[in-house]
Amino acid sequence: MNNKQESSKLGLLTLLASTSTLICCALPALFVALGAGATFASMVNAFPQLVIISHYKIYISVVTLIILVVAGLLIEKSKNDPCPVDPNLRDICLKTRKRTSNIYYVSVGIFMFASFFTYVLPEYL
Repeated sequence: MNNKQESSKLGLLTLLASTSTLICCALPALFVALGAGATFASMVNAFPQLVIISHYKIYISVVTLIILVVAGLLIEKSKNDPCPVDPNLRDICLKTRKRTSNIYYVSVGIFMFASFFTYVLPEYL
């Protein structure tokens, strides 16, 4: 049961980290790229912390990348760990592994999307 909680915490940590990159860095770039600068200005007016957070976007991205790499290594390592023999516990173990992998892949997708709109797209606009 302890492995299930650790696995869920790991998946949620990666999701939180990649979402923070999306919020701080990618959404402003996306709004400006789509011509929704007024919407972004309204967001900054409502949430002035976005400006403060965006000053640290490189640090946020690097920390998120490190968390994602470590999480990926731990998820790969846990794929070879045995599940319990009891059929109910084995099913729970397999479901938890699958759920954690899915959350991880969603997190990586969010991070790639955010990194593209933060670092790659502005170079071509």
